Amino acid sequence: MKKLSLIGFLGLSFFAFSQNIKPADERKNDEKSLLVKPDHSELDAKKKAAEEKAKLPKPYDPKADAEKDIQNLIAKAKKEKKNIMIQAGGNWCIWCLRFNQFVQTTPELKSIVDKNYEYYHLNYSPDNKNEKVFEAYGNPGEKFGYPVFIILDKNGKMIHVQQSDVLEEGKGYSLEKVKEFFKQWAPKS
Repeated sequence: MKKLSLIGFLGLSFFAFSQNIKPADERKNDEKSLLVKPDHSELDAKKKAAEEKAKLPKPYDPKADAEKDIQNLIAKAKKEKKNIMIQAGGNWCIWCLRFNQFVQTTPELKSIVDKNYEYYHLNYSPDNKNEKVFEAYGNPGEKFGYPVFIILDKNGKMIHVQQSDVLEEGKGYSLEKVKEFFKQWAPKS
């Protein structure tokens, strides 16, 4: 029994001394290293996005009477035999602003839009949520996020709702996907 106790004691002693025991000052450094360090790349990305947003045009008007504006667009669309493209979002939304800038500065896209659509930026923001208008179209922003596109025919009938993330490419939008989207919902001659 004594031998067994001695072997057990030696085994436990060996195990205890084989552990990596660090001096107290080294343990303090390890504890400090467990603190979460700020992710500078994330902070830089947010700063760059804010700078980009500040430079982009702000097409959404929180003070606009969206119901009245859309009714006027329907009357105009009937005369010109165009569909209506409603880009719903807000000036707070970097992807909304990027899409607007992409369309406005890409001659090929601007040409397709000008030829086939009456284009409207439907505001959604704390200043004006346009709840009644969004409700009339099934609140697509709640389902898809922003921007979201609501396509109406020349008579004002909703014919399609398009989420925008399928049109994205990298930190912007795909020319081919956006062009196809605009062509697909253009009025049929």
